[in-house]
Amino acid sequence: MPEPVRRLLPLLGRHGGGRDAMTCLYRCGNACDHPVPNKSDNPYLGDIIDAAVSRRGLFRAGGAGALVLGIGGVAASPAGAAPAATAPSNGSLTFKPIPPNEIDTVIVPNGYDHALVIRWGDPIVPGAPAFNLARQTGETQSKQFGYNNDFLCVVPIPGSDRRALLVSNHEYTNEELMFPGFTTQEALSVDQVRAAMAAHGMSVVEIERVGRTGQWQQARSKRLPYNKRLTMLATPFRADGPAAGSAPLRTAADPRGTTIIGTLNNCAGGLTPWGTALSGEENFNQYFVGGDAVPEADKARLNRYGILTTARYPSGSRRWERAQERFDLAKHPNEANRFGWIVEVDPLEPDALPRKHTAMGRFKHEGANVIVAKNGQVAAYMGDDERFEYLYKFVSDKRYRPGDRKHNLTLLESGTLYVAKLSGDSPPAEIDGTGRLPSDGAFDGTGRWIKLVSGNTSFVPGMTAVEVLTFTRFAGDAVGATKMDRPEDVEPSLKSGKIYAALTNNTNRGVGTNPGVDEANPRVANRHGQIFEIVEDRGDHTGETFTWSLPIVCGDPADPSTYFAGYDKSAVSPISCPDNVAFDSAGNLWISTDGNALGTNDGLFATPIEGPERGHLRQFLTVPPGAETCGPFITGDDRSVFVAVQHPGEITGATVDNPASTWPDGDYAKPAVVVTWRLDGGRIGS
Repeated sequence: MPEPVRRLLPLLGRHGGGRDAMTCLYRCGNACDHPVPNKSDNPYLGDIIDAAVSRRGLFRAGGAGALVLGIGGVAASPAGAAPAATAPSNGSLTFKPIPPNEIDTVIVPNGYDHALVIRWGDPIVPGAPAFNLARQTGETQSKQFGYNNDFLCVVPIPGSDRRALLVSNHEYTNEELMFPGFTTQEALSVDQVRAAMAAHGMSVVEIERVGRTGQWQQARSKRLPYNKRLTMLATPFRADGPAAGSAPLRTAADPRGTTIIGTLNNCAGGLTPWGTALSGEENFNQYFVGGDAVPEADKARLNRYGILTTARYPSGSRRWERAQERFDLAKHPNEANRFGWIVEVDPLEPDALPRKHTAMGRFKHEGANVIVAKNGQVAAYMGDDERFEYLYKFVSDKRYRPGDRKHNLTLLESGTLYVAKLSGDSPPAEIDGTGRLPSDGAFDGTGRWIKLVSGNTSFVPGMTAVEVLTFTRFAGDAVGATKMDRPEDVEPSLKSGKIYAALTNNTNRGVGTNPGVDEANPRVANRHGQIFEIVEDRGDHTGETFTWSLPIVCGDPADPSTYFAGYDKSAVSPISCPDNVAFDSAGNLWISTDGNALGTNDGLFATPIEGPERGHLRQFLTVPPGAETCGPFITGDDRSVFVAVQHPGEITGATVDNPASTWPDGDYAKPAVVVTWRLDGGRIGS
């Protein structure tokens, strides 16, 4: 263990799962220390026995009908075929798993290598200054790679198999690890506040392949027309869809309610079949002050989204109102309503205005991932990342047109928004909170997508369409959606058509007066999380019924409460707190973790999800202490896997001057993007 980490161990604090208290403060404003925002009394699964629908009598989805575009990344063909240079993988995973560890670097299996692609502060806009830790300003950071990279994707540049665009979210900042001599947020200069604001948002960076390997690096060119930063300081976004221009989105600075400055706390995302990046605005609540002074009628809406209304300056406030007054809700009570949306960015059109799609609802979006349904409509799956929140689906009104990019860019502007309600198929008495499997040998059941809103038509009694879209959590409450254990990344497999969600953890499950266990969330005080699988009935991603199961219940395989699709647990790697998921071209599921509650570094894991190896989960990569593994993104030729190493060294007591990690440069910790490839040029994993 590195000496800086050893020095800080006595100070280390832990919140829910295995996340350090410092991460909880800066990432989500100590959400676990506040009351659960969901106060609804809608039933949980333990109260529901739906005997009318039997899982075993329903057809399971699958197959080629859902495989419309193999948008795996670089050099992927529009039809999803593997590049001619390599043969398709048979789905077997052959790498030797790496052991859990606490080493202050990135570790990959034998036969693989990794390299840094880009780090916080690296210049990306032509003419940007070199990074200077002691002289950070909003203007300099607006031209440099932002802080705490999370979601990332790689978009091919048309006509080239050697150049591509890396799109990255920048979720949040940790001023203690950014500014030497940090004492309090209030003591930061306005220039430093502006630097922190600019370090949020997104980056688009041109990258190039190194030789004929799977390694990628920043493009070495004086002319980089695609490179840009989207920041909280000055980047305009256009709101579209039914809630655009509505009263809740109007402010003094934007009386039309259609032009929003910045994107905030961007977590996961998705890559669309038409080559744009989707980004989810998540824990936006922690950036606002003045909630105590808003009109009484607005306080319940703010509280439902985690914005405190009992004090002017909530604990841990960023104090951004010192740089831009709009973050003071006492003066601008609608500003918070302009965040919490799905953002769409077109990296191939540098001058195109990024958009916020109000038709997809407003909550703490982890991200959104799209699949083209059999009838040509697109379905986007989304999670609301907080304890006891919900899973959502959006189905477009219009149909996808291959090759018609202009038309496809309008697909997410109008459609129907649904929320999930689940039923288990086991007697409630068999779901006892221990994680022990019920008598039928599986945690599984059926589900319905409940329609909330379609265009300007609301299906929630007492709520208008604008209210459903702007205050979507209330709509989910009203229709009795199922409360889940922090639904984070939700992605459809383009190979099987099945959908997989990472339910990270929920240490409040079944504790005190909180909702108890149910078949989809079967453990009390759930520290390790689970993987949730959805199979749409008849393979129809526009339909309203599905079956579900838990193929993986995470934790130490030696713990009897864990489950790995029935695979021999003695051959399985331990995994805790799944966060993001991805797929290779063979359909294997890759899982990254955040907040490993087993006490070792977070990492990246892979498992087949079909055939006899289903559930044989292996650890592929680990990141430094204090970091989480974000992304991941696997290129269409399966030759490269990108991961975002977020908040390395974020351990209580650490500072820039006394770091808990010195990755990647040996001085102080810097969030960064890493690429891994096989030394023999073969496919990742197999």
